[in-house]
Amino acid sequence: RREPLALINLKKKNDETGEEELASRLDHCKAKATRHIFLIRHSQYNLDGRADKDRTLTPLGREQAELTGQRLASLGLKFDQIIHSSMTRATETTEIISKYLPGVKKISTDLLREGAPIEPDPPVSHWKPEAVQYYEDGARIEAAFRNFIHRADAKQEEDSYEIFVCHANVIRYIVCRALQFPPEGWLRMSLNNGSITHLVIRPNGRVALRTLGDTGFMPPDKITRT
Repeated sequence: RREPLALINLKKKNDETGEEELASRLDHCKAKATRHIFLIRHSQYNLDGRADKDRTLTPLGREQAELTGQRLASLGLKFDQIIHSSMTRATETTEIISKYLPGVKKISTDLLREGAPIEPDPPVSHWKPEAVQYYEDGARIEAAFRNFIHRADAKQEEDSYEIFVCHANVIRYIVCRALQFPPEGWLRMSLNNGSITHLVIRPNGRVALRTLGDTGFMPPDKITRT
């Protein structure tokens, strides 16, 4: 419901000046700016930690986050905000990246926490969460997609550049949904730690994927997927 026609009340259309009035109101509701969404997967973390607070970044993970921060800064873009998952590994990755982007506000959200978005097709033998997890996590991750991935607000005058630091499952699901691909195929993609995925959302609602899981800015010996 972000199409301009969905944002106006057609019942109030004036019979005499209806067409002109409708055109004016439609134009007022149309997006003018492009949104650039940078989806960052958190860096390598301690897999042995039982609780989330124990799953902190490894020394290599901290190096990866430094490299990602340097890469984002080198783009020379005016980033508007960093929205990150509230999980420890995403929060720590954000703190390191933000050193290279001074003044960019940080926002934490539970919506972007890792989870099982939807049962993958084809299924995999090494990862089979309980069915209830898809219902619980899937609704939340879908809510994250609807909340964050959309065309610019009609009031937005300039193009925006936003960073989202979260998790592989969340990013892969969002990419499928944004490109209108079957979301069940999310597990067919693979993302490195600290990688950058760049989505572009045009004013007309069309979406383009510019990069998927880019880590070309990292030395080969620093690249991991754990």
